[in-house]
Amino acid sequence: MAEFVMPTLGADMSAGTLVAWKKKPGDSVKRGEIIAEVDTEKAAIDVEVFTNGVIEKILVQPGEKVPVGTVLAIIREEGKPAAAMSKVQAEAEVQARPSSRTTPPDLPAAAAAVETGRLRISPAARRKAEELGMDPATIQGTGPEGAITLEDINTAAKAMGYRQQAIGKPTPEPIAHSPSPIAASEAAERQARMRQTIAAAMARSKREIPHYYLSTTIDMSRTMNWLAEANLKRPLPDRLLYGVLLIKAVALALREVPELNAVWKDGQPAQSQAVHVGVAISLRQGGLIAPALHEADRQSLDDLMRNFRDLVTRARAGSLRSSELSDPTITVTSLGEQGVESVLGVIYPPQVALVGFGKLVERPWIAEGQIVARQVVTATLSADHRVSDGHRGGRFLAAIDRLLQEPDRL
Repeated sequence: MAEFVMPTLGADMSAGTLVAWKKKPGDSVKRGEIIAEVDTEKAAIDVEVFTNGVIEKILVQPGEKVPVGTVLAIIREEGKPAAAMSKVQAEAEVQARPSSRTTPPDLPAAAAAVETGRLRISPAARRKAEELGMDPATIQGTGPEGAITLEDINTAAKAMGYRQQAIGKPTPEPIAHSPSPIAASEAAERQARMRQTIAAAMARSKREIPHYYLSTTIDMSRTMNWLAEANLKRPLPDRLLYGVLLIKAVALALREVPELNAVWKDGQPAQSQAVHVGVAISLRQGGLIAPALHEADRQSLDDLMRNFRDLVTRARAGSLRSSELSDPTITVTSLGEQGVESVLGVIYPPQVALVGFGKLVERPWIAEGQIVARQVVTATLSADHRVSDGHRGGRFLAAIDRLLQEPDRL
């Protein structure tokens, strides 16, 4: 038997609310398959399973908020016969029960609905309604006790005109509704919780991690000229963003200085064989999230661009996978679009390094004995002194610089 537990989706998560099960007892599951949705302070996350087997028993019901590590379900692993529940599993079932329930005990929680005033709606359904500009109060719920489900929102959306696409008519814009006072209050409360959660994680990072900081200025003229020429040969949807070149350069530089591609675990660094670059993404409702681009060093620029766009879209829509939040081995952040010339970031535990990029600026530059105007960017490194030192950090930034001088080899 295997235990499917509430995952840790970053240092700023101590508990999560089970929103919905995608599978039921008796269903077969395969490694990497999404079987549950969990709501955190930042977003609702699709949670993957990491074993093949059959769901034997569900221990936590939708609507319950439980600490990280709580057993959510028991899975009978592939090839193993059904057996009586062990003492450990029985204890896990007891520990997973009612104390942290977020809905009153006398209300069914199967639809993961939360009661707000007199409106009961699941978190996933509320997010979808907000994306479409729909007022959920106008929709008839079909869940337990009239709760509004995601399926109800999708059905209502089609009824509002999306089905007209099938006969070739233009799709009308969804009717915009001002958010209700209750919804606005919920959004403000969630935003405040997110800021508190981020602040707590960053305070822990500054308290526990002995940061050191390095910076360098990189001549980007050759890179930007190459990018302009490359994009002229591409259709508009396939054009590359300059930020993807930065991500690829960081990923390749980690091969040369692998101690920065690690996490701090059990009082010591654990180097990762795979390079999973976390990309800091600002959320429309405020706050940040940094999901991983898996194996960024092995992806072509085209694949990296495609996956980067998809990651940003899903992060802002609240449809990330749990592995994308738990796997990053380093974080890259760029505030160039905000006019910032350099950023000295705070390391996101349990990672041991963070790379920051500022905006492209034109500066006088000495090249071959001549003073010329060049486009440059400031790259910074925040690193953990328990794992590396300034010498290794300097080599890492130098590697990024060198790689960006040969963009056609990225």
